[in-house]
Amino acid sequence: MLLPPSLTSRRQWLQHVSVLAAGAAAPVWAQPAKPATASRGLMVAQLVDFSSEQQDVSKDFLIGSRAAWQDINAHGGIRGRRVEHLAIETDGTPASVRNALASLKKDPACVVLSGTVGDLLASQVTAISRQGELNIAHAAPWLQNSSLEVDDNTFPIFAGRQEQLAHALKNLSVMGMKELGAVYANAREYAALHGEVERIAAGMQLRLQSFQGTGDTRLLGQKLTASTPAVLLFLGGTPELAQFTQGLEKQARQRYILALSDVNLQTLLQMGAARNTPIIATQPVPMVNASLPVARKYRETLARLFDEPPNSLSLAGYIAARYTFEVLNEIEGPLTRQSALASFQRRASPDIGGFRVNFKGQRRSGSYVTQSMMTQEGRLIG
Repeated sequence: MLLPPSLTSRRQWLQHVSVLAAGAAAPVWAQPAKPATASRGLMVAQLVDFSSEQQDVSKDFLIGSRAAWQDINAHGGIRGRRVEHLAIETDGTPASVRNALASLKKDPACVVLSGTVGDLLASQVTAISRQGELNIAHAAPWLQNSSLEVDDNTFPIFAGRQEQLAHALKNLSVMGMKELGAVYANAREYAALHGEVERIAAGMQLRLQSFQGTGDTRLLGQKLTASTPAVLLFLGGTPELAQFTQGLEKQARQRYILALSDVNLQTLLQMGAARNTPIIATQPVPMVNASLPVARKYRETLARLFDEPPNSLSLAGYIAARYTFEVLNEIEGPLTRQSALASFQRRASPDIGGFRVNFKGQRRSGSYVTQSMMTQEGRLIG
């Protein structure tokens, strides 16, 4: 069974998706940071990774952030000041990340980095900040790496892989599961994640078998044998998981797939994923159809501003922007890069419409994890 054309066309289309600053009149793709002489107000910068591996995640997360900042500006901005939400595209390489940060460091109007996405980009920015090269608050990055040391300028509010895995495996471990397969979509995912996954599996006393894709993950799914564990942790994006499930279609043994927050189950259905393999996916945010105020406000704002269906990634982008707003809005006196950093470093515990940020004396918040399941009938269960 071949992957449907919609998968390829979506990826191609995403390469031409426009990135729009909140309240801007016309779409642009990558918005270069303005030089200091041209800066006039209050800027919140968001770095996004539009490499082929990350663009699915980045697009949805960015839409949620854009919706939030547009809504914030429509209601008066920050203490009456309009916020310029500047989205800057990178290709995920260290050179592009450093170039983007260098341009922002020169602009005093940029008071904070907010909602850096995806995980590899957020990890790079966090590492640069830890080296003392970035004297600016790095708020609510999409930092899934649980092993990365976080400095005093970085403020992650979303649960990392360790918390998500613990949540997903909790019920399975009660049932006596002792073995887990880790499926990496490609060499890049393996190089970035296998050390962390092995550490987490050892901590949970699970025997781990690892499998690495070399391009078409459908072929990887076809090569599994009877000795492969029944529960497979998939580490990769939504398109790669769709291919992998298609490769599993003719396997006689029933398997269950665990996917983390970079996979969107609604999109997975649209991409033609095989429906005879149950998939459980975690999200470090509330369910998008939840009754929590933040979820209701997100759905209303998204429907009003964008022709996009709700999903967990754009909800995360929305929450990242709202958290940034809450902290900046509490600053008394001039709002500068220095006063913003000081305000974030107090690590207050704002309640974002039911999504409570609580660092508990640590440098990372984020114990909030939910999960959804795509059944064999193709239904989504929260």
